Order: sequence, then C-alpha cells, then structure tokens
Amino acid sequence: MLTDIQRTLAKSLGWLGTVLPLGLKFSAVGLIICAICFWIGWNKLGFLFFVASGLCAYFFRDPKRETHFEADEIACPADGTVLSVKTEEDPNSVVVRIFLSIFDVHVQYSTITGKTGMIFYNQGTFLFADNPEANKNERNLIQLFKDGDPTKYAHVEQLTGAIARRIECWIPAQSPVKQGDHLGMVRFGSQVAVYLPKDKVRVLVKKGQKVQGNITVLALWK
Repeated sequence: MLTDIQRTLAKSLGWLGTVLPLGLKFSAVGLIICAICFWIGWNKLGFLFFVASGLCAYFFRDPKRETHFEADEIACPADGTVLSVKTEEDPNSVVVRIFLSIFDVHVQYSTITGKTGMIFYNQGTFLFADNPEANKNERNLIQLFKDGDPTKYAHVEQLTGAIARRIECWIPAQSPVKQGDHLGMVRFGSQVAVYLPKDKVRVLVKKGQKVQGNITVLALWK
C-alpha cells in the first residue's frame, strides 16, 4: 500500500520539479502572505493565498519534452485547443490559432529547425484569448524559417488575453534555432498563432482539437 501511495504522489505532484524559477518566486510570495495570514488569525484569507500559490506554481511549469520529429514534420508550438485553421489577411498563408487556458503549459516551442528572422512586437487590446477579435491584442511575432529558406516558414505569434499582461520572448532575432527550442511564454491565459505558407504545407490539426507543444505534429511540408 505504501508503494502505491508513493507512486500516486509522484504522478500527481511530479510537475513540481518542472516549475520555472520565476514561478517559484511568485509562489514563494504567496506562501509568505499565507503564513502571515494564518499567524494573525485570518485563516480563510490564508487558505486562499495557499491555493493561489499552488496555482501560480502550476502555471509556470515547464515539462521536459524531447520529441523526435521527421524532416517533413512541423511541430506544434503550444499546448491548448485549436480555435481555427484558415486563411486570414494574407491569401498565401494559412493560420492556425491555439487557445491556452490558465491550466495549459504556457511555454512556447520552435516549430522548425532553421533560423529566426525578425521579431515584431505590437501593443494592442486585452480581449479574452478565445475572442475572434483577439488577433488585435498585444502580440509578439517571431519569424521562423526552415534551413534559411524564406519560402518555408512557420512563424509563431504570441498574443495576450484579458488576464495575460506580459509576453516574454527568450530568443533573439537572426539566430539559429532548433525544433523544440524554447521561444518564450505568455503569462496567465493567452493565444498562439502559427503562420504557414499555404501552398507548401498540409495542416493536420483541426478546430477543437487538443494539442501539445513539441509533441503534436501541426503540419507536414509537401
């Protein structure tokens, strides 16, 4: 029985070892406030801060993922649910939009091996990330080109939501990148969009599908 309990705890709490340092800092602040509340007798408030501290740590988890992709496979850059797969303003590109709830892993991964191009940051609104108009939110576009070929791209755009107020980009412009490398994260609920050349790819994911960053195959090169 003791072995079963240990296995259950390891499986349910194993994510604690994947929390990013920034998440540990936020969580520690919550625990300190929690302790102060319990010390002065504000037990209900202390319990709320205890729960908030745990949720904060859970949000900042960064699980180890080392998936092997074939040469013709484009990796999904984020966890979440596919909102849409369609052509938008550019008739030559197909856009895959993914909604990330606050319970999804919020680290973004490189879709391909190659090189980053330019990185474009734009201020915008803060609508809910699953809103059809969320493409007008604050956003950060990271250009990604396969093996230096400008016609083969899988750009990743990070977008804030109503709660998310901070975009983090961890990779510089004009630098080598490997499929699965960390690109950055958006804090507390967001959206990620992938821009692909319409005539060079076959998108595999569909609207409503649950996907995982650096695990799900998003599309195939033709």
